[in-house]
Amino acid sequence: MTKKDLLKDTIKHIDIKEHNVIKLVDAMEHMAFSSRDLNRAARIYDMMLKDKDTAVILTLAGSLFSAGLKRVVYDMITNNMVDAIVSTGAIMVDQDFFEALGFKHYIGTPFVDDNVMREMHIDRIYDTFIDEDELRICDDTTALIFDSLEPRPYSSRELLWEFGKYLDENGGPKVEDSVIYAAYKHNVPIFVPAFSDCSAGFGFVVHQTKNPDKHVSLDAAKDFLELTQIKINSGESGIFMIGGGVPKNFTQDIVVAADILQENATMHKYAIQVTVADDRDGALSGSTLKEASSWGKVETTYEQMVYAEATLAMPLIAGYAYHKGNWKNRSRKNFQKLFMKEKISA
Repeated sequence: MTKKDLLKDTIKHIDIKEHNVIKLVDAMEHMAFSSRDLNRAARIYDMMLKDKDTAVILTLAGSLFSAGLKRVVYDMITNNMVDAIVSTGAIMVDQDFFEALGFKHYIGTPFVDDNVMREMHIDRIYDTFIDEDELRICDDTTALIFDSLEPRPYSSRELLWEFGKYLDENGGPKVEDSVIYAAYKHNVPIFVPAFSDCSAGFGFVVHQTKNPDKHVSLDAAKDFLELTQIKINSGESGIFMIGGGVPKNFTQDIVVAADILQENATMHKYAIQVTVADDRDGALSGSTLKEASSWGKVETTYEQMVYAEATLAMPLIAGYAYHKGNWKNRSRKNFQKLFMKEKISA
């Protein structure tokens, strides 16, 4: 088979607006195991949106947008169902920004010879394929953005805002369902605590090699401070976590950081996590929300673990809350403006 044969059928992003899952998810309340857990998680997420004083933080880990979940997060942003996002770099840059440049992910199979795939310049994410040559263009584009910026340290939030600005000026119709672009337009800050661990990392390598003395760099501590400022300015907060890892821990830790700053911030009032990771080895991705309560991060009244794969669980939980419609009565937090004001005053 040729490369063209393999990169033919594109991944389609599921649209939660088209599928009213309220009756299905409500019926799960009377089942058992993961179904009942998912029902309670969906109801807790809906409670977050109904509680007008609560800021909702979405955390994302794993290969989610390449798997068809990009539109779910896009709809959450455009319909005021999330106020801030903490993500891995691959999701935002290698998957969302990549598609905003006009490229696609393709339906593939794990039953291939990966040595042959390497020769064809096709990268595999389990049963999904990506054109490596197109991914290199994504790498190069991030370097161009860094080249255009004032040489100084940036938080990942600042850099992803610049990515949104780039798409606003250069994207055209290709960006109509981009999460980065939607967040840029709706003042939803995106944080990527490990920002070099993606295409942007290659962009940094190119940019800093060309500009060894004066260049753009990352300020990871500023990331932590800025997200902590969101917690301080939000009062009550709820977290909707897909996967675990750095985004999960980063978001839970802001409660402790606020406490260290003597801001008397409350623990996250609401918390749900979708994961397939186990907690028995002490792994961060599978550590329970009850465990997080022992660290002073999460209250246990409205928390729910859902042990399920993200492409199954996330459309049901987000779709349930979307069709319930409580997001219609929320005021936008516009947390991005919090930092724009600081920039102006500086």
